[in-house]
Amino acid sequence: MKLVADLHLHSKYSRATSREMNLETLALWARLKGINILGTGDFTHPLWFGELEQKLTEKEDGFYQLKEKAQDIYFVPSAEISCIYSKNGRLRKIHLVVLAPSLEDVRKINNALTGAGNLFSDGRPILGMDVKELARIILDVVPGAILMPAHIWTPWFSLFGANSGFDSLEECFEDLTPNIFALETGLSSDPQMNWRLSQLDKLSIVSCSDAHSPSKIGREATVFDIEPNFNSLKNALRNPDEKEKILYTIEFYPEEGKYHYTGHRNCNVVQSPEETKEKGATCPACGRKLTIGVMHRVEQLADRPADYQDEKRPPFKSLVPLLEIIAESQGLQTNSKKVQSDYLKLISKLKSEFNILLDEPIENIAKEDQDIAEGIRKIREGKINIAPGYDGVFGVVKIWQEAEEIKQKQSSLF
Repeated sequence: MKLVADLHLHSKYSRATSREMNLETLALWARLKGINILGTGDFTHPLWFGELEQKLTEKEDGFYQLKEKAQDIYFVPSAEISCIYSKNGRLRKIHLVVLAPSLEDVRKINNALTGAGNLFSDGRPILGMDVKELARIILDVVPGAILMPAHIWTPWFSLFGANSGFDSLEECFEDLTPNIFALETGLSSDPQMNWRLSQLDKLSIVSCSDAHSPSKIGREATVFDIEPNFNSLKNALRNPDEKEKILYTIEFYPEEGKYHYTGHRNCNVVQSPEETKEKGATCPACGRKLTIGVMHRVEQLADRPADYQDEKRPPFKSLVPLLEIIAESQGLQTNSKKVQSDYLKLISKLKSEFNILLDEPIENIAKEDQDIAEGIRKIREGKINIAPGYDGVFGVVKIWQEAEEIKQKQSSLF
């Protein structure tokens, strides 16, 4: 069964998130997007866990639905946990996504972590322990849990991060490495970038939104061929076969991620990997250290060329969100009432956002709006212009504007 999943997002109890990140609103947006499975996010937070127990009912093994409304959307218990610790003489900051087989298992995990940190402080708690020890604690109480290093390339808080990560999975997880069988790409990398590392050949590559507001869910997602239950999901990640597997992933253009290139936002300095090799990692304007981008970090660790293709891997499809397409076609912002209204009208006619972006014939979209149809055609053909993101600045993706205009707009932000 083809099911679209976004397994990493946050609740209203995480810092810097929308108050609308509740189960009912998430289910509503999942239907608009064309998502079938959502991670709950933040199950370690006691108040959010209470809401999960109150509002969800188990439909299939490990897959939950709202007791009321939007009962076609499945939820899987999920959380992101931050570990900050010292190892091998360096400060490490690693985020780990955890998927639990049931809410009963979530309670076991939460009980085991009580005392390790303040679970009330944030939906994504910060624990002062080695991520390997966190993995051991979780697997000791819930052996069936799925553990995925989150957004593995971002400079901060990731497995391969330039500032606080490691150079290999084994260096990080040591004897527990066999228990890690899936990795999350993050917004600033796509699967092809990860194929360049032979050390990742046996791991599944998963894409998720890490959304902090409802409209952002599904900006990255993973499309599975599975039955709607936890074991089928786990089998597709750990031992994919013809019956249970990843069909493809849905990607942000990695250049749009806010750490794709190396740079320094305060000085408007942005460098490609080639420029960084030539000029170094010191800001030419202020002399401070540049934030090393994902693309440069991939170049450092890759043992395969930039154009390497792995035909054995599931493919991926890079998209621009429908709200952004509509907004650019009208010269408006995505939060304008007209853009929001036209978004809902288009979806009411053509099923869902993913159907419009991926599958709906262009001529059918053109019957509703010719400009939007033209924009989607360009995106499907990869004919877009991008100024890469850097040092916390999201990249700018435009369908009709030229690259130089994009760069000028990006610089004007600072």
